[in-house]
Amino acid sequence: MALCHHNSPAVSIIVVDMSDTSHNTYFDGGVQSLGFENASGRATVGVIAPGTYDFNTDAAERMTVVAGVLEAIVDGESDWETYPKGSRFEVPASSHFQVRAETPSAYLCEFL
Repeated sequence: MALCHHNSPAVSIIVVDMSDTSHNTYFDGGVQSLGFENASGRATVGVIAPGTYDFNTDAAERMTVVAGVLEAIVDGESDWETYPKGSRFEVPASSHFQVRAETPSAYLCEFL
């Protein structure tokens, strides 16, 4: 890891090896994410454009809203639940969930 400094004392740039990072695009670009792995395990961080999206899961997931508001219906539920910034929901392995956003939103998805 290298630390580079810009002329401004308020700006620092950290350069790290990102060769294991993957870029994922779903729904014609409506959902995009960067996948990575660290000491806590596999995760993605992504953005969701306004719209409604259907996902299937292989592994169990924990979705944390980091910006905006998401609404979701997880397999077995019948009503949309609202998740503002800072809240989270879990999705069981081998299941389905729907997520929707009225404004651009961002999330952290941790694979459990």
